[in-house]
Amino acid sequence: KGVEEAINAGKIMKNNNITFDVAFSSVLLRAKRTLDLVLKEMNVNVPVYYSYRLNERHYGALQGLNKDETRKKYGEEQVHIWRRSYDVRPPMLTIDDPRYPGNDPLYKDLSKDELPLTECLKDTLERVLPYYNNEIKNHLLKGENVLIVAHGNSIRSIIKYIENISDEDIMSVEIPTAVPYIYELDNELNIIDKTILNH
Repeated sequence: KGVEEAINAGKIMKNNNITFDVAFSSVLLRAKRTLDLVLKEMNVNVPVYYSYRLNERHYGALQGLNKDETRKKYGEEQVHIWRRSYDVRPPMLTIDDPRYPGNDPLYKDLSKDELPLTECLKDTLERVLPYYNNEIKNHLLKGENVLIVAHGNSIRSIIKYIENISDEDIMSVEIPTAVPYIYELDNELNIIDKTILNH
């Protein structure tokens, strides 16, 4: 289903004559595969930059657990709070947990401080924004068309920032998978137009 959605997103953007000069993605396999499928479908070859800063939110000790099992263990209400609050973190991983990101060679060049043990949306935003401001923004200021393929919470963080959405309101913003959001920005990167392309 994810493959079909990615190909469809590429098709939609191609049919709407959307073009890109550069692309950004996380280092996680799903986002990288999605980006590859989108670019292939659009028949576009652009420089691509990958960063762990665009990774999905780290759910700590809940990482990799089935949603139903998690609800049974912690209760529906608690799981809802962890998933939907802006600044409440799930339980932390310990560094001796096999799921600790420091055990993954993908993150071997990162310091201990850069490796999350758990994250709330606020933490994800604080991880994503420096990358947006130091890397992605430079391309936008040059007038380039930028494609970002990432994850629900890293995308939600960027949308919160560029649309100036409050901490309370961002939690009700749903990010559908593989549905292109097109932002047209002025020279100061203020939004002129926003289009959600779902066909």
